[in-house]
Amino acid sequence: MNTILNFMKRNYKILVVILCLSVVFFAFNSNTKKDNDPEKDKLLLELLTFVIEKGHYNPAVIDDAFSKGVYKDYIQALDPSKRFFLQSDIDEFSKYETKLDDHLMSKDLTFFNLTYDRLMKRMLEGKKVYKDILTKPFDYSVDESFNTDYDKSPYAINFSELKERWRKQIKLSTLSSLTDRLKIQETKVKGSDETTAIESDSNLDNLSDSNKTDKSVENSTPKSFEELEKETRLNAEKSLDEYFGFMNDLDRNDWFSVYINSITSRFDPHTNYFAPEEKERFDVSISGKLEGIGARLQKKNDYTEISELISGGPAWRGKQLESGDLIMKVAQGNGEPVDVVGMRLDDVVKKIKGPKGSEVRLTVKKVDGTIKIISIIRDIVEIEETYAKSSVVDKNGFKYGVIYLPKFYIDFENKDGRDAGKDIALEVERLKAVGVDGIVLDVRDDGGGSLSTVVDIAGLFIEQGPIVQIKSAGKKKEVLYDRDPKIEWDGPLVIMVNSFSASASEILAAAIQDYKRGIIIGSKQTYGKGTVQNVIDLNQFVRNTTMGDMGALKTTTQKFYRINGGSTQLEGVSSDVVMPDRYAYLKMGERDVENAMPWDKIDAAEYTTWNDNAKFNQAIVNSKMRIAQNGQFKLIEDNAKWIDSRSEENTYSLNIDKFKVAQNSIEEKAKKYKPIFEYKNSLKFNSLPNEIEELNKDAVLKEKRDRWHESLAKDIYVEEALNVLDDLQSKAITKKGIPVKLKKDKLVKS
Repeated sequence: MNTILNFMKRNYKILVVILCLSVVFFAFNSNTKKDNDPEKDKLLLELLTFVIEKGHYNPAVIDDAFSKGVYKDYIQALDPSKRFFLQSDIDEFSKYETKLDDHLMSKDLTFFNLTYDRLMKRMLEGKKVYKDILTKPFDYSVDESFNTDYDKSPYAINFSELKERWRKQIKLSTLSSLTDRLKIQETKVKGSDETTAIESDSNLDNLSDSNKTDKSVENSTPKSFEELEKETRLNAEKSLDEYFGFMNDLDRNDWFSVYINSITSRFDPHTNYFAPEEKERFDVSISGKLEGIGARLQKKNDYTEISELISGGPAWRGKQLESGDLIMKVAQGNGEPVDVVGMRLDDVVKKIKGPKGSEVRLTVKKVDGTIKIISIIRDIVEIEETYAKSSVVDKNGFKYGVIYLPKFYIDFENKDGRDAGKDIALEVERLKAVGVDGIVLDVRDDGGGSLSTVVDIAGLFIEQGPIVQIKSAGKKKEVLYDRDPKIEWDGPLVIMVNSFSASASEILAAAIQDYKRGIIIGSKQTYGKGTVQNVIDLNQFVRNTTMGDMGALKTTTQKFYRINGGSTQLEGVSSDVVMPDRYAYLKMGERDVENAMPWDKIDAAEYTTWNDNAKFNQAIVNSKMRIAQNGQFKLIEDNAKWIDSRSEENTYSLNIDKFKVAQNSIEEKAKKYKPIFEYKNSLKFNSLPNEIEELNKDAVLKEKRDRWHESLAKDIYVEEALNVLDDLQSKAITKKGIPVKLKKDKLVKS
């Protein structure tokens, strides 16, 4: 989850002052820099523990219980599916289970060095194991099974048992792929065009990519069972090669970051260490922009592949680089090109990125096999998917606007840069210009971002008043206000949320709900993250060192509260109108995360509820009635219960006949839920006039908008949000051109 970043300078300065008092402890003089420098690792441990203990809202006691938690999280992170370590390894590691608190205080790296060296050894052995297993055909007639509940599985006693675990895991993956291939081929032989919407089994999906059916089975010539079986093994080997290739790209520093984060997460789930590259990615995520060529890269064996060009970026404008191109060499301006084949993806990215106005020359192997040198002048690249976007739709004689906000972004380095508050204000102005009668603000799956933008956005819909309360450890609460009396939008308003709406999204939803300014619809409750984090650059506390970039620490410094005094921590925001959610019964919220901070309550702030909500309560009643009577929502609720029951089924037969029977049973059941994925309303969503001009110039952006509008037309949740806007209207609704008189609701005082 993205975090709320505390924008209040005063609290940050206090933290800096505290840390600077002890900066002398962190002053090292080193004449050499090593890639794997134990002195740098020790310094990092010292920095982190000191910063957390002095700056965290409620720092945990570093004792044996703390040590056990670190041990458990770290070992699980190293080997989540228990296919590398033996029980003898765990027995050796467990001697340190209650000593890691002491190691932390004394900056002892013994445990990390032991586990890292052992993991590297076991990974080399694992690669040989899967290579050997996949040289021979699997016998799918054997009656055996495999359990994918790794948490409850014991570690292998010896190497033979470990190899058997690898064999069964790979066999399950290839069996899943094989049955899919056989079914597709059988369907094509029969000449049937029938397709089945199958509910994806999460346990199988998590095994590896090798269970995804290769398009090669779609050719017209039927293949023998033996040929298809061989193809599944080749596909499995390719998938595992890619997995191990990714793992090999991780160096010792990457694994040390895993260890560090096993320590920081014991304070709370949102206190994390950012290695230098991760801090850079976080900055891009929160600002939505970067300096570079504007291309997304991915590793493809030893090569770096262009996976996508970012619309509007310099690579996209140049029209020479294409998706699928392989980067062979990188040169800076007129400098010598550097061969990047076999290089870590992060290192390739570093060479390609650079300041605006500088030149990079890429030697690429084109999709057609030709080699070409492409010169690109780097520029500011805005990641369009980060930013707010709007659409308009006509319904029952009314025009409505839908604004989607993926995150509460801001550019901390540039006060004139884009931020969510300014962009939402602009979208509201544009919607008003085309005469909308109501607005839906969609913050589903929005994990948060900048706190200041929440205040700005909430302020667009109220006259003025408090938006959120904040409490720091040992201090009086602070109240953040919207002090602008101007109201950008005073018409009907609906906020859409789901169980992944977190942090800043919850502040916004809570404020709108407490003011009774709009109706909150969505999942039963939002994620439940009610804490504030600061991202602290650790380099500012180190003097006279040549050890390199120390990264940054994101630590919880405050808790926020609704203006009614209640915390959103754990409980989230309860929707005024609860809509059935396919994943409603799965454990995915803050309340299901270990070490989450507790819920509490403080005094309410002084505020006055919205006085123009005569239809508010009736609109909620109407929506609940529609949902209760809607067959599609009933089907979604039934599907949610089925998905929950499926999550408990972890044992799979590795006998092909029994596996087919089980999968056919699942698919037959899944057919019942096919209408969920086929649903389509009769609404047509369109871009605003200003965007239509851009779409005429940008085919990539047009394709993205078309896909978004198509998804809106298939979204029953958006449709119900628009129904609620209908109910909030003060004038008559027209259906097929015939006016329908609305019943007058009683004015409810709050």
